[in-house]
Amino acid sequence: MRMLATADVSEFKNIRYVLTDMDETLTYQGRLSAHTYDALERLQKSNFFVLVVTAAPAGWCDQMARMWPLDGVISENGGLFLGREKSGTVFRRFWHSEEHKDDVFKKLLAIAKKIELKVPKARLANDQPFRLSSIAFGKPDNSDDINAILEALHSEGVNTTVNNIWIVGWLGEYDKLSMTRRVFAEHFNIDIDAMGDHIVYSGDSINDAPMFKFFRNSVGVSTVRRYLSEIAVPPNWVTEGPGGVGFVEITDAIIKAKGDYGLL
Repeated sequence: MRMLATADVSEFKNIRYVLTDMDETLTYQGRLSAHTYDALERLQKSNFFVLVVTAAPAGWCDQMARMWPLDGVISENGGLFLGREKSGTVFRRFWHSEEHKDDVFKKLLAIAKKIELKVPKARLANDQPFRLSSIAFGKPDNSDDINAILEALHSEGVNTTVNNIWIVGWLGEYDKLSMTRRVFAEHFNIDIDAMGDHIVYSGDSINDAPMFKFFRNSVGVSTVRRYLSEIAVPPNWVTEGPGGVGFVEITDAIIKAKGDYGLL
């Protein structure tokens, strides 16, 4: 990883799309600062497309899609996309078909009950009532307890990821990257394989690994260092500051690049 502060301005001159994780990437220690929210507004005013890609529950992300300066939110680690029409109406598109999504979710909830009985330290996250396509357990402090929950989920055929807040489980062959590819293709008519040089992704945790691997313009906020042993391909750049402070650094770099090349 290279320090973002050392990047030549030309590195980001082609960026048009800003994709970012939320928890501990836009936030820090659970809080969203005014400076970080202002960075999102500056990006939109500078005509960047901004999409949050997060493991956070649909209930949180519905509010973000409605009220934040964003073009949409991929929620629950890829389980659904929340977009906003020009009228302001928010719509939802799930990974699973309308025909099957409710049955899949019911199956997940049944599995969650089994895990709680099977693993003493397994506790559903207190945001579980706001989820529509995944189950999430609070992340225990002890790695043995984390592994016990993961093993129990895997034994039930559940896919998993871990970030700084949750152990997230879902049914279906998707992750942040595969849902991003689908959303761009189906809703914006964009092939991310062809447009990779125009996209930047920022994140901080293990579930960002597919995005760090795929996007050449990948940036980790400084707290990503604590997870590097579990991320096969680290981000290409890293910020000095943690969380939202780091995201402001990213915003400043790409807006400066656009301005210096006369694209603003």
